[in-house]
Amino acid sequence: MGSALFVKKELQLQANFLGNVKRLYEAEVFSTDFSNPSIAQTRINSHVKKKTQGKVVDIIQGLDLLTAMVLVNHIFFKAKWEKPFHPAYTRKNFPFLVGKQVTVPVPMMHQKEQFAFWVDTELNCFVLQMDYKGDAVAFFVLPSKGKMRQLEQALSARTLRKWSHSLQKRWIEVFIPRFSISASYNLETILPKMGIQNAFDENADFSGITKRDSLQVSKATHKAVLDVSEEGTEATAATATKFIVRSKDGPSYFTVSFNRTFLIMITNKATDSILFLGKVENPTKS
Repeated sequence: MGSALFVKKELQLQANFLGNVKRLYEAEVFSTDFSNPSIAQTRINSHVKKKTQGKVVDIIQGLDLLTAMVLVNHIFFKAKWEKPFHPAYTRKNFPFLVGKQVTVPVPMMHQKEQFAFWVDTELNCFVLQMDYKGDAVAFFVLPSKGKMRQLEQALSARTLRKWSHSLQKRWIEVFIPRFSISASYNLETILPKMGIQNAFDENADFSGITKRDSLQVSKATHKAVLDVSEEGTEATAATATKFIVRSKDGPSYFTVSFNRTFLIMITNKATDSILFLGKVENPTKS
């Protein structure tokens, strides 16, 4: 995780702002020549591409001569499952429902293991927790057919806490598609709904950043990429896999198949903060 500030060479920044950016956010600050927008754009995009190991590309587009400063924030998450899937058990052409009666073939990962699991009868969904090695966990949430909107509207910190406290270990036979998803968002319409009202117009007050020039935000962009595979999320190819042989009279399993639209959340166990949140509607489209 990191931040970088690309600043027009002629722009004089307040010393307090510059110090706080480096001290509180450990951000890198780069003096940048925006007189050639194309070169500046290439420099910024190359920086983000390098920091995300090639996963986030071309986050900045359409710079112009009025650009004075660009702030980018990036996060690269790479983790292996505590209980990885074995590639040999992945089913290559498993039907995934993308419409009322329309399916697409997807590689469906499969394993039988003990996982934290809960059936939320209030929100009509299954909640499966899968641990990564380290401090992160993934929640896979599968609503009943027709209940996705109800689930999305109920998502909150309170809901996440309820799930965390309600989950219980049980034997699960789970089917999860292998997928890669990405999304880009222009935040000009999203941030005002979060209370940031004047940053994008002539009423913007960034005097804490610079006294010399009047600044306003012209564009805010967010881009995320998430890969989920047998080894983990953004995992390397090599991993240790556990083999278990069970007798015929072994434990009974509850089967849950993520073969239609579902949500995935990756959270930090120490802080309960959400690192990634996404909806998988079609695993064949990234």
